[in-house]
Amino acid sequence: MNTISIEEAQSRLSAVIHELSPGQEVVITEDDQPVARLVSVITLRPQRKLGTLRGTVLHVAPDFDAPLDDFQDYMQ
Repeated sequence: MNTISIEEAQSRLSAVIHELSPGQEVVITEDDQPVARLVSVITLRPQRKLGTLRGTVLHVAPDFDAPLDDFQDYMQ
């Protein structure tokens, strides 16, 4: 956790914001007492892992890919 004084935060706020990594925070202090917390709201989405649902489909109906009765008019 990084800390900066309120004076430094005022003088270089834009740079402090752009230096934040996703999920990182900076505590702003005044007279060595914490007064505010600046937190990055940009979060990284977790990487999707392929194959995590393997084995969860236990039954597939024999007519799974058969045309639906409601669409017979469109198939003629």
